[in-house]
Parts: sequence; structure tokens; C-alpha cells
Amino acid sequence: KRILKRVAGTILAIYLGVLVLLTFLESTLMYPAPDPRAGDWAPAWLDYEEVTIQTEGGNSICGWYCEHPNPKAVVLLCHGNGEHVASMAEELDWLRDRYEISVFAFDYRGYGKSTGKPFETGILSDGEEAHKWLADRAGVSTNEVVLWGRSLGGAVVVHLASSQGARGLILDRTFNSMVDVAAYHFPWLPVRWLLRNRYPSDQRIQQYTGPILQVHGQPDRVVPLRFGRQLFESSPSPNKVFLESDDLTHNAPWPEAFQRRLDLWLDQLSLRTSEDSGDFGNELPPAGDQPVGSRRLQDDTPAPTNDAQ
Repeated sequence: KRILKRVAGTILAIYLGVLVLLTFLESTLMYPAPDPRAGDWAPAWLDYEEVTIQTEGGNSICGWYCEHPNPKAVVLLCHGNGEHVASMAEELDWLRDRYEISVFAFDYRGYGKSTGKPFETGILSDGEEAHKWLADRAGVSTNEVVLWGRSLGGAVVVHLASSQGARGLILDRTFNSMVDVAAYHFPWLPVRWLLRNRYPSDQRIQQYTGPILQVHGQPDRVVPLRFGRQLFESSPSPNKVFLESDDLTHNAPWPEAFQRRLDLWLDQLSLRTSEDSGDFGNELPPAGDQPVGSRRLQDDTPAPTNDAQ
């Protein structure tokens, strides 16, 4: 019995030690910012504007703005937790030309050239500042900006759409709640009690009823499909479409069929057809022939790759 008690005590001590360690390492695990020295920070071939935004907290947010002369849409792109803008040059150039959009991508605090340390409320605040900057720079209101977020960035744009409005919301392989994703990856830990960075997107999305185009893949093991589904089902929007792929992994480029679907969706939100600056987010007709529901599309022609997580 004494031996069993000692073994049990040792196991408990190790477990508690692991809990304490992971609590301290939460930010490191959740925000694995790539080395800022990686990537080309001055791509001579790219037509872009380097942007630095000063925040009220004394930090600076850095990003790249790729402007189109006659944009179909003005897009704020919020990347995943394993990227910075210097790794996105080809993608930004391709997005601008492929979809005829003006697109702004920025780095969260602690990423790339942006200063500060990443945590949920800080990152959401960074998104708010970037959203406002882009609206001012493009001469539109925040509710005329299309918000595009992948993985962690999806949680950021859900917050922005619910608090500052959006012309449309593109959700790329994102989740309903960071707590659920963490519990999936660490089922042996009480993350529902301990996690500080919670990102409850399924609650926040309740405040947004505008157009949504959501994309996910069956083989995604970083953010399993069911978490994207739960977010979609939590949305009260009458104008939402869920595109599901049998082949799309978490970091793979969208198939051509999804790209064409996005083209049609953006056409319906196009700034070129509007004559005023009202809140179009809640007024536009459904993006396609299935306003609420899912479509499984397959195609093998890729867009530029990314490293979203």
C-alpha cells in the first residue's frame, strides 16, 4: 500500500507539474510565431504599401497593403498562427490579381515586425485597428470591408464582424471555440478550466447576420471539420454557405472549384455595383443558389500555398 501511495503521489505530482508548465507555456504553444528573419521583407517585384499602425497601448502593428485600381472588394486578411506577412507576398499578389481586390494583411502583436506579446484581447484589438485603418485608407466604412480569416484568423474576423460590421465574412478552416480545439488535442488536460485564450467564436458570431462563405476539409487534423461545422451552425445568418472538401487539409491551397465559388460570391458583394455606403452586410441576396447549406466540391488546381495554423 505504501508503494502504491508513493507511485500515485509521484504520478499526481508529475501531472500537476505538467499542468503548471503548460499554463506558463500556453502563449508559446498557441502563438508559434515564425522567425521574423524568415521571408523576404522587401520584395522588389511586389507592388505594395508597407504599413505601420500605432496602437493606443504603445505597440505597433505592421502589414502590407496591395491595392487594386478598381477593386471588386476591399479585403482584410487575418492569417493563421504560424505565418507572418513576409511569407505571404506571392499570395497577396495572386489574390489581388485573381479576384480583383484590394487586400491588406497584417501581423498580430509579437509576429513579424509587430511589437508586443500575443494574447487574445490584444490580438483582437490589433484586428480592430487594422480594420479601421483599411476602411480609412480605402475610403469605405468598416461594414463595407470583406473580412477573411483562416484558422486563428477566423476567430479574429468573427470578432470584427460582430463588433464593427463587415460586407461579408470568409471563414477558412477555423473553429467554434479554441477551448474545444485545445481539448481535442489535449484530452488528458483540464483545458476547459485552465485555458486563458478562449476565442468563443460560436458566441461572438451571434451578433453578425451578414453573408458568410465558410470552407473546410474532411482530412483537417489541426482543426477537425466538426468544429467548423459547429461554428457554421451557430451563425444566425440567413445568407451562409459551407463548402466542404474531401481532400483539403489544414494548410493546403483551395481547389479551383472553391476559387470559382469565391469569385461568384465576391461578384454579389462587389463595390462596383453599389452607389451608397450603407450596411450591405445584412442586405445582399444569397451568394449563389444555396443561401443556407453545404456544398461538397472537388478540384485539383491549386492556388498559392500558405502555412496557416
